[in-house]
Amino acid sequence: MASSPIPDPPAAAAARYPRVMLGTCVVPWRPDGTCDEALFRRTVQHAVETLGPHQYIFGTAGEGYAVTDRQFATIGRVFVDAMRAAGGEPMVGVISLALGTVQERIAQALDWGVREFQISLPAWGALEDTELDRFFAATCGRFPAARFLHYNLARAKRVLTGADYARLAARHPNLVAIKMGGENVPALRDVAAAADAAGVRCFFTEFGYQALADTRRCGLLCSFGGCEPGLARRWFAASTPERAALEPVFRALHAAAKSALAGGTYMDGAYDKLYVKRHFPEFPLDLLPPYRGATEAQYARFLSACQAALATVPPSPVSLS
Repeated sequence: MASSPIPDPPAAAAARYPRVMLGTCVVPWRPDGTCDEALFRRTVQHAVETLGPHQYIFGTAGEGYAVTDRQFATIGRVFVDAMRAAGGEPMVGVISLALGTVQERIAQALDWGVREFQISLPAWGALEDTELDRFFAATCGRFPAARFLHYNLARAKRVLTGADYARLAARHPNLVAIKMGGENVPALRDVAAAADAAGVRCFFTEFGYQALADTRRCGLLCSFGGCEPGLARRWFAASTPERAALEPVFRALHAAAKSALAGGTYMDGAYDKLYVKRHFPEFPLDLLPPYRGATEAQYARFLSACQAALATVPPSPVSLS
């Protein structure tokens, strides 16, 4: 059962995007490097049914940084078709060092009927202000029929501030959302304040969401909560006391993934594929080379720790007495 959007306060400025849970779909790679389409379609349907209709592909966890143009086209079409069949609204991520490639991929996906895109800054070097404005003019400005979520992350070598977003949102009404991870609450709060004033929706991962959900109009970017969708839905809709009661479970789930892959540096998809494999045991853990995914032994450690954490979930609703 998918979650329902949380309404904004009646007096709030009109929001450009609903307050929902946002989730990622990851790609199951066969040993020959092709996508297992049947399995991929099943996981997309499961994501929509359990986490909600707002799912995306080709972010960091979806290996959007590593796919070729051919993979982008073939897998992207499958994703869009699977999302439509499940009743979802597909969002397609576009990551490239080349702005021309970003534009070509947006135009291609528009032809498939996609209207929501996730973009991040080119990461070869940090963009200065003029370059930043050019990037958004060439994406949001060039494609006014599309809606854009910006993924604000340190990997892009420039993390945008509230002041940056205030300026960009004023220029581009189709900049509708922002996605940020981590627990740097002052930075998240700065961005959220500017976003709220502009009607732009912020999506924060579990602990950032916990810190700001009661004071800002943020949505939930579902990360490790994807290993137990029912618990993620509960976290999204919970009152402050219930989130406090659930926090030890979420900390334990987060630690389960981190400890399973301890001793190395992994791309986000290595973690997200652990979460999917809990529901689809046949799901392969490989990432596109040269990046490494988790091993079966690491998954076994994760699964054991995950099950132990979930055994401590308090009953719902949490007593407020």
